Amino acid sequence: MFDIGFFELLLIAVLGLIVIGPARLPEVVRSISLWIGRLKRSISNVKQDMEREFHIDEVRRQLHNEEVMRRLNASKQEIERAVSGQGPEQTTNNKSSDSTTANDNAPAQKSNND
Repeated sequence: MFDIGFFELLLIAVLGLIVIGPARLPEVVRSISLWIGRLKRSISNVKQDMEREFHIDEVRRQLHNEEVMRRLNASKQEIERAVSGQGPEQTTNNKSSDSTTANDNAPAQKSNND
């Protein structure tokens, strides 16, 4: 979260030990951790209240349903193309058969010309 490494934490601990003193340091750390815990709980409560107030769950559910419907429509179109014979495999087969017929006709034309 804060991207603090070990040496930065060690520096903060040494500075805290020097400034606050060894006798009061445990009390100060305990009260700071207590305030951090309260702050986290307050932020979590506000976040839950905002989600409840703005109906975030309904929006997420609606977006999920729209994604599912889009996938179903894409699958439906692929199936319809495959059934009607306009699939990508069918078009490649048609191209290869057209090229073979063109090659088959070429020697026949040469023989007719000779």
